[in-house]
Amino acid sequence: MKKIHNILICPLEWGLGHAGRMIPLAGKLREMDNNIFIGAGKEHLSLFRNELPGLTYINFPGFKPGYSRFLPQYIALLLKTPVLIYHIILEHFRLKKIIHENAIDIVISDNRFGLWNKKVKTVYVTHMPVIPFPKLFFFLEFIGIILHRAVMKKYSFCFIPDLPGELNLSGRLSHGIKLPRNARYIGLLSRFTGLYSSLDDNPAGFDHYTIILSGPEPQREILKQKLISILKGKDVPVLILEGKPGNAIEMVRTDNIISYNHLHSREIKEVIIGSRSIITRSGYTTIMELISLNCNALLIPTPGQTEQEYLAGYLLEKGWFTTISQKNINSGIVLPSVKSGWPREIIEQSGLLLDKALKELSEEKQEKG
Repeated sequence: MKKIHNILICPLEWGLGHAGRMIPLAGKLREMDNNIFIGAGKEHLSLFRNELPGLTYINFPGFKPGYSRFLPQYIALLLKTPVLIYHIILEHFRLKKIIHENAIDIVISDNRFGLWNKKVKTVYVTHMPVIPFPKLFFFLEFIGIILHRAVMKKYSFCFIPDLPGELNLSGRLSHGIKLPRNARYIGLLSRFTGLYSSLDDNPAGFDHYTIILSGPEPQREILKQKLISILKGKDVPVLILEGKPGNAIEMVRTDNIISYNHLHSREIKEVIIGSRSIITRSGYTTIMELISLNCNALLIPTPGQTEQEYLAGYLLEKGWFTTISQKNINSGIVLPSVKSGWPREIIEQSGLLLDKALKELSEEKQEKG
């Protein structure tokens, strides 16, 4: 008889991307007749309640850094390292209590370092076993690889949301290095995969620009104001997806600028595939979702965030996206057409890889490292 598992999913609190890519994973596991628990902070819990009502929600926030308006992100994070370590230790011990109180069988942690446990199966999700260091400190990157590998080996499995081989999205972030034995590529995770849209047969239903905001403040607001100053007053509507889930959908319109605090995934899909052009950060989850919708975009990395800067450059070289730095945004920027052509095997392989990984998670004995 197939066992029904109690599965706790805990996304990182650094923007909504980590929560967004856990939505399809949670949905898939629920379809497999498991009981799903979501452990996160207030904002992420609100997102899950909107997208997947009926789950069990636990207030379990993690470390949530902000970006500096003046310092590069890596320096701001370095200064907060003691606070990060404190949160890792705290959440590790709090997890024990949550497991006991809810009879948890499996814990899935999206980039939260402290959520491993010896008594249950645990999964660590990351798209970058290699955390890219800035050029000035590149010679120290091997230290980060060793430390991150040690974290991954604490878990029963390490799930990497990408494809193995040359056809991949993350480049050197998860390829070209020796991975621990518990690592599994699980393909792209997108909440839009298989999601019906009324525009599927007529993607020209809208004619607007779309701005997808993400990441912590203050860089989110800085980018927003720069883009508004350039696009306001044009004869093309500009839809801004703020990525701020709440109890109600709020819309604010000023001239041709229309801002939504949040939309349901089905509505977001319709906005995206009906766009003339898309502008967004080069966050990994956003990239996975755009590829699942066969859409191009202008990628603007968060300043000082080495991962986003690398991804934007890597995908530009592949000819899959265009990119520009935030400091170079001006009224002369050229917005690319939204339509592009990704190899269909990306989506096909992703479904097969995810099914295989989840079957192994459900059936195999716990094996770390």
